[in-house]
Amino acid sequence: MKKSILFVLLMGLFTSFQAFSQSKGDKLIGTYYVIKTDTKSESRIQIYKIAEGKYEGKIIWLKYPNHPDGTPKYDEKNPNPELRKVKSDHVVLLKNFTYDDKNDVWIGGEIYDPEEGKTYKCKLNFESPTKLKVRGYIGIPALGKTMYWTKENN
Repeated sequence: MKKSILFVLLMGLFTSFQAFSQSKGDKLIGTYYVIKTDTKSESRIQIYKIAEGKYEGKIIWLKYPNHPDGTPKYDEKNPNPELRKVKSDHVVLLKNFTYDDKNDVWIGGEIYDPEEGKTYKCKLNFESPTKLKVRGYIGIPALGKTMYWTKENN
């Protein structure tokens, strides 16, 4: 009887800790305003949690989703021919991020740059409650580029 009570208490503690850790990682979820300084493009990115408990992000708004003639822009530089049919304002940019509770960072993911058609390793962390540091890199984080995204909803 005592062993089963101890087991139930330990399981409750573990479950509570796990739920706290997951909810802390969920602070990434939301909409971000992005200005890419080198091209002056403006967009909004929606970051969400997928079924596997990982985080992804996709474009939900572009300031200029169409060409000057009014036709929609597509993900034309994507190395996957099937994904070239995706409209530019629906492209998935972030994939496979997991939350590292110890370091308060999202790691293990990739960021796709539709302007180049290239994918890079990436890590994410907040520098303030609304300022997300997005570090894309090749090989090691020291060899990369940093962007800052502004979280619009908390």
